Amino acid sequence: MSIIIIPTWLILLSGFGQIFTALIYPYIRHRVFDWYNDVKQLKPLNQEIAKTYGRYIQGLNFGFGLIAILLPHDLQNGKALAIALTGLIAMYWIGKVATQIAYYPMYDIPKKQLFKWGGYGMNLLFVLFAVVNAALVYVNLKQYFEI
Repeated sequence: MSIIIIPTWLILLSGFGQIFTALIYPYIRHRVFDWYNDVKQLKPLNQEIAKTYGRYIQGLNFGFGLIAILLPHDLQNGKALAIALTGLIAMYWIGKVATQIAYYPMYDIPKKQLFKWGGYGMNLLFVLFAVVNAALVYVNLKQYFEI
């Protein structure tokens, strides 16, 4: 059995990218989507629910990034927990990419060049996160089942 290893630098790049998405998230909501003004139109409870889910997204992105940075070797050690965790992270980002493709093109994003190129960059990052973590799932499954 030959063990495939995902380069540590690629896992770290993915980790730093995920933290970047968490940190840039408030700027995007505010400047690109005018999210806060839209949320103000909701009933108070729905405002809090929307804000809470926004924080969940930000927290997950940050947490997934921190795990990748602090534990890159543990994410591909072939153990059950590595399969579960990389599977969760992969499905999270695959779902994000699918949502991005299916729904976001229908909406009008401000036409500034920064937002246009930023959108391309963010989409590229989302694909990177999905691919790296899907590859980690593959590597872990291969080791776990000694295929």
